[in-house]
Amino acid sequence: MNSEKRILILDPNHNERTVMAAFLKGQNYQVEISDSLTDAIKKLSNGDFTCLILDVNLLEMKGYEAVPILKNINPRIKIIMTTQRNSKELEAKVREQDIFFYFIKSFGKDELSLAINNVFNK
Repeated sequence: MNSEKRILILDPNHNERTVMAAFLKGQNYQVEISDSLTDAIKKLSNGDFTCLILDVNLLEMKGYEAVPILKNINPRIKIIMTTQRNSKELEAKVREQDIFFYFIKSFGKDELSLAINNVFNK
């Protein structure tokens, strides 16, 4: 399957991932959603995604701890890490990982849209 404009959203919060998926589908991206790391690993293994939007607070572990696992499955995937609440300590842990962009959800969708456009225009 062609990875062009394919995004996987991994967020344990049903409302957050549903709203984000609807927003991105409205911008003509192919979007799949996942609520768990286990499900996301299956989807990444079976699909060709260019971008993964990954929440920091997963059910199984912290999102920044999952980055090496996910990058092992698809080393080329661009990861946008998201969080509802930021702190200096959290941001430092996230930025230690091989991520493309760190998105604070309270900033609004314009910044997220710009980051995703950058993923697909590189």
